[in-house]
Amino acid sequence: MRMSCNILSIWKPALFVWAFLVFSPQAHAADAPDVKQDFISNVFSDTPPMSQTLWLNRAQKKDAKKILRHDYGALRVRYWKDEERTVWVLDEIGKYKPITVGLVINDGSIEKLSVLAYRESHGWEVKHDFFTHQFIGAKLSPNWKMDQGIDGISGATLSVRALKKLARLALYFDQEVNGKP
Repeated sequence: MRMSCNILSIWKPALFVWAFLVFSPQAHAADAPDVKQDFISNVFSDTPPMSQTLWLNRAQKKDAKKILRHDYGALRVRYWKDEERTVWVLDEIGKYKPITVGLVINDGSIEKLSVLAYRESHGWEVKHDFFTHQFIGAKLSPNWKMDQGIDGISGATLSVRALKKLARLALYFDQEVNGKP
């Protein structure tokens, strides 16, 4: 009897750790680099162009701050471009953790928006097509707002806001690299 209690006391913590690793959102976010590369490869039919870098000047950082409502944390942004289409992989905090989003901008409008890594415990509904398809065709107005409305999701307000900000930021960055206001 005493031996079975020792075995149970050893297996309980191991089972708890296993369950935490399997069911935690962070465990599924670990594959984000592969998901990012897969997204880029799929957009460009397996032969993506070389990545390019947008070095942000003072005015662009100021504009990004207005869009995000906080400082943009980097001096440069990597993107992929062929003709009029650009691809951006950007992060924004939902409530506590970053949400990684892939955006395809074609001729100044959103062609595709995909949530590549979602690390929050709430608001995960923003990953689904019923939500992300709302962004298709959206353009940036002169005051850096999107020209079409995006319906929210009850219980996912902060995640919805994060995706809207990233969509606006990608549209702005696209204008900057393509020289179109």
